[in-house]
Amino acid sequence: MKVLILANNDGGLLHFRGELIAELVKAGHEVVFCIPSGELVPEIEKLGASFIDNPFLIRRGTNPVDDVQLIRFYRKVLKRIQPDIVFTYTIKPNVYGGILCGKFGIPYLVNITGLGTAVENDGPLQKLTLGLYKLGLKRAQVVFFQNEANRDFMLSRGIVGNRCDLLPGSGVNLQRFRLLDYPKDDGVIRFFFFARVMREKGIEEFLEAARQIRGRHPNTEFHVCGSCEEEYRGSLEACEKDGVVIYHGSVKDVREMHALSSCTVHPTFYPEGMSNVLLESCACGRPIITTNRPGCREVVDDGVNGFVVKQRDAEDLISIIENFLALSYAEKREMGLNGRRKVEREFDRQIIVERYLKEMAVIEEAKEARR
Repeated sequence: MKVLILANNDGGLLHFRGELIAELVKAGHEVVFCIPSGELVPEIEKLGASFIDNPFLIRRGTNPVDDVQLIRFYRKVLKRIQPDIVFTYTIKPNVYGGILCGKFGIPYLVNITGLGTAVENDGPLQKLTLGLYKLGLKRAQVVFFQNEANRDFMLSRGIVGNRCDLLPGSGVNLQRFRLLDYPKDDGVIRFFFFARVMREKGIEEFLEAARQIRGRHPNTEFHVCGSCEEEYRGSLEACEKDGVVIYHGSVKDVREMHALSSCTVHPTFYPEGMSNVLLESCACGRPIITTNRPGCREVVDDGVNGFVVKQRDAEDLISIIENFLALSYAEKREMGLNGRRKVEREFDRQIIVERYLKEMAVIEEAKEARR
């Protein structure tokens, strides 16, 4: 079969869908991916897939003229490639790709990787976005959601019908993110923040916790890994200058950081699909501290492989970090091992690959029956 993948960036496609692409190619399918050009495109091509550059997809753009150009481009791509099946990821490919696939009678699978702030916040933009979603998802072979809350919200609004299913997020590659030895007991406890440095990811709460905890417990370190939005550059630099945090910038291979980490702190209130930060941390055997948000709460069993904190509450985060510090070395290590066991049971990426292959088999059988 000829498979066309519509997505919005190279990083997400390689890191979270690379195993699926490799499996499709191995099975003899022709795979074409259409995304904006990026430095990781050659790595995706090495998996055996063909690339179509999409210069019209502006991820956070809201200009209707840009979206019209994107729709026209997708129309040309579909007519030229004539795929047997299309996989779509993220909102614009899901909506505009879905509308066109439905119009042309092309089977397509939709993956809702998170609803985003446009849907989560009430207002005209939410109504517009939900209306577009309803059109885009109308004729999908299946709509995959990454958490129950997203699925139930879209069902309650009548945006999707019964042809929807749950996936364990994007899963985690358990071979790439292997269980790491817990850091030796050298007297220093290291907390890591892995995310884009922005308000919705909980950076303000993390920095406040770091400042207070460092004052009480000089044997702690707080590390920040991720690109920094301009509005936080000054405060982050000031915290680093004061010895409150250590900033690593964007990290190419987070496994090197996990090897040093005692615990991952992810105090997000961003509308996640399923947090890859938490999945990768658990896979490496690291305890996690995170919020009771959809996409986070599914990964943490409170008191077993980590702790749950209140959203936007620095004082609660400080209290929970104090609780973690009070654990013995053996208890911290066991908490990390519990996380590894959890992702092995529930979040192996192969689960997602097999689910896609199952849907493809249904489409292939239907195609054969029509011949």
